[in-house]
Amino acid sequence: MRRIQLLAATAVIALVAAGCGSSSSSTSTSTPPPASSTPASAPAASGGSTVSIAANSSGMLMFTTNSLRAKAGKVTIDFTNSSPLDHNFTLATASGAVLGATPTFKGGTKTLSLTLKAGTYTYYCSVPGHRMAGMQGTLVVS
Repeated sequence: MRRIQLLAATAVIALVAAGCGSSSSSTSTSTPPPASSTPASAPAASGGSTVSIAANSSGMLMFTTNSLRAKAGKVTIDFTNSSPLDHNFTLATASGAVLGATPTFKGGTKTLSLTLKAGTYTYYCSVPGHRMAGMQGTLVVS
């Protein structure tokens, strides 16, 4: 079964690459809409989703939401930090294995892109004390 999935994925990638007509290795083919009009979960071009989340802008140790949803495949997470404190967005499996993280920063937006299978993941800020204070949530991928 795994071999069939791998072959199907390879075929899809080959078709997408052939249709692009470009030798660029960029994974983004469109400009995202402004942050104010980006929904919490929007379809991405090749399956998967783009998800937007932000740190609480007043400096409280929390995200703007503690629950996100995405489609399996390539998941792009746009993390905005307008807080006066440094934060990051770290994504881990249910067992705690870290899959990826944005840099720790303040001011602006950083993007994290991962290929995720269906399941439940935990996200949090890994700055010492922030997760313990409640800066965490759940990402459900279906």
